[in-house]
Amino acid sequence: MSWHVTGDIEDFERVAGDFLHADPVRNTVMLTVVAALKTSGVATYSDAAPSFGWYGDGGVQAAFLRTPPMPALVSDAPLRAVEALIGALDGVPRLSGPSDSVQAFAEAWQAATGRPTTVSSNRRLFRLGELTPPQPGPEGSARLVTEADRDLLIEWFEAFGVDVGEPAVDPARAVDRRLANGELLLWEVDDVPVSLAGATAPIAGVTRVAPVYTPATLRGRGYAGAVTAAISRRGLDAGNEVVLYTDMANPTSNALYQRLGYQPIGEWTTLELGTQPAARS
Repeated sequence: MSWHVTGDIEDFERVAGDFLHADPVRNTVMLTVVAALKTSGVATYSDAAPSFGWYGDGGVQAAFLRTPPMPALVSDAPLRAVEALIGALDGVPRLSGPSDSVQAFAEAWQAATGRPTTVSSNRRLFRLGELTPPQPGPEGSARLVTEADRDLLIEWFEAFGVDVGEPAVDPARAVDRRLANGELLLWEVDDVPVSLAGATAPIAGVTRVAPVYTPATLRGRGYAGAVTAAISRRGLDAGNEVVLYTDMANPTSNALYQRLGYQPIGEWTTLELGTQPAARS
């Protein structure tokens, strides 16, 4: 068996769609990216052409997609698929996916190419169980964003990207898409926005909370927990499973989401792929 690579999103979805939808929680990011590309086109992420791949003949066992300049995304994959992925991803600077798959790829990559790899981030995937809003909650309330909030949202999307180490490629484009889809809530105090939370449009009954952002000067007051609880309730009331990722290096956010009722179900790693062989000591 081998990887099949295409630039045709329709071809990718036709072949790999059932595989991705079989586990919409663990494949939430890939499914969201595919949906965004189908709705808004390549310009959703950049003007560079995306590429897609699946592993298996007669039955898909793994999938990947790439939307430059974002990291390539890989699904859960058996070892033989991970080892075969090296050729398909040559020239790709970053890879993100379930930690077991990414770590196996790192070992195979170094053995095959002599090039180093570096872990740039580790994230934890959470699924919401029973929602427990903060008690007592902070002052203020949540509301849907409007076009009047656009400039503020762009500013906050840019700041969020810097905070998480993934600068937004085109925050205005992202904001416009999510405004149109009604995916964003603001927490306000005395009519002044103090925190933001978004949730992706549901796919196969799963919605993912992202981003959650509070300006540094307003943190520590409970706003992030309140707006996250509000958008999580919105997802639950619509009959969806609700998931989110956290940075494992941020104990504050990990503890916050668990207090709200989120339960960890897996870890994800982003890997930087070296372009030159490792130096010999």
